[in-house]
Amino acid sequence: MKNLYTTLALGLVLLLQACSPSADQAASENATSQTASPELATYLDYSGTETELSGGARRITITTPKGDFYVWTKRVGNNPTMKVLLLHGGPGGTHEAFECFDSYLPKAGIEYYYYDQLGSHYSDQPNDTSLWNIDRFVEEVEQVRQALNLDERNFYLLGHSWGGILATEYALKYQQHLKGLIISNMVSSIPSYNQYADQVLGPQMPAEVLAEIKQIEAKNDFANPRYMELLLPYFYTQHALRMPLEQWPDPVLRMFDHMNQTVYVQMQGPSEFGIRGNASLLNWDRSKDLPRIKVPTLTIGGQYDTMDPKHMEWMATQFPNGRYLYCPEGSHMSFYDDQKTYFNGLVDFIKDVDSGKVTQ
Repeated sequence: MKNLYTTLALGLVLLLQACSPSADQAASENATSQTASPELATYLDYSGTETELSGGARRITITTPKGDFYVWTKRVGNNPTMKVLLLHGGPGGTHEAFECFDSYLPKAGIEYYYYDQLGSHYSDQPNDTSLWNIDRFVEEVEQVRQALNLDERNFYLLGHSWGGILATEYALKYQQHLKGLIISNMVSSIPSYNQYADQVLGPQMPAEVLAEIKQIEAKNDFANPRYMELLLPYFYTQHALRMPLEQWPDPVLRMFDHMNQTVYVQMQGPSEFGIRGNASLLNWDRSKDLPRIKVPTLTIGGQYDTMDPKHMEWMATQFPNGRYLYCPEGSHMSFYDDQKTYFNGLVDFIKDVDSGKVTQ
């Protein structure tokens, strides 16, 4: 029995030795670990910056024809050559819908900036409606860019929905400051958007539901609770974010709670089926101007989007350096309902531009 125990003990020792790394292996693994750690530390290190105290959050003062106001921004990460400024939707939405970017961009080593546009929840909300126009918003973005020290060596601009309109307009005026442009879930023509809503999205609803929605809109009865009762199951959970409402993520719910309806209705209008009435964006169309944008540009569209995915695919062919990302399971918020497709494509584009695989 003693010999048996001795044999088992010896075998166990030999097994443990075989499974344990050698001194050289351990040293190599330790060196690898030490090499990786400073990269993470550098990415998260805000020391010596003006936002060290606040963890990256910063108010930026902007000048407008109606006086000075502040807008809220928050930096995440450090990367000298890849910095993304996020333009939220609405108009009048908030940066909150973008919070899922935290799950993907940091591990890719990409620096990015949350930003609430003037009139949005985290920023000043002046009552002067003359401020809610495209040209003034473009100048606001340019002032934010300057304050954040973003330039053609590192500056990527990502606009979602209304933010895609704003990003397009910014690029047409200030593309010399851009390294890359991303237009997410936004077409280049509001008339085309309205046509798609009328001819494709509307007919997908039960006829009686669509008729009742149109009746409410015709009466301008948008405060009628029945309007949202119909839109939520037949439109929002089909084309805005394809999840049951009870599964919608917290950032999206907070964004909707914080929407500035004054800005939204003035520019987009009260209807959820296109842009109607006297909304200021009604006739916006930059389709013929897309070839003027020379910087590498990515357009992103979802199969179930409120916007026509084929139009967004066509847009990519109009840019001299365009690329299209198709999200087969995605809707208007593809960064939630087709998340991995969205972020894999976004990260690949940013890194390809950074590495010189896509150039001006």
